[in-house]
Amino acid sequence: MKTTKQEKKQKALEFMKKLHIYDDYILGFADDDKVCFYENFGGYWAYQEPELMKKIQEIEEKHNCLVYAVTHEFTEFGECYDFLIVTDYKEEWDDLVSGARKGFYAFAYVWNKDDEWCSEFGSIGIQSMGGGIRRCA
Repeated sequence: MKTTKQEKKQKALEFMKKLHIYDDYILGFADDDKVCFYENFGGYWAYQEPELMKKIQEIEEKHNCLVYAVTHEFTEFGECYDFLIVTDYKEEWDDLVSGARKGFYAFAYVWNKDDEWCSEFGSIGIQSMGGGIRRCA
């Protein structure tokens, strides 16, 4: 059964709290739909990067999901942005974020900016520290 944006947003807020994301970033998302992106635990508003905002909108429209956070890193296989999402199907939600304080697995769309063909959905490892997150696996 498909869900509304508001239902997905409520689930996203739960995930953000579970990931121990900084309260101001949670409030920005809750009040103004602002998505934060993280580079090595440091957070920045996605609206400051027009290309990133365009990609968030593209993913949300194409896959009827909601992006609630993004991590950014440079890997041996390319520059990657990891879009943490809430899918359209409630039956999947229990599996979208799992783990505990020392580490999490989160469902994401990984955009390999250097090689679009290598972009895909899947679970990634996430670490949380000081209100920020970063991809660790």
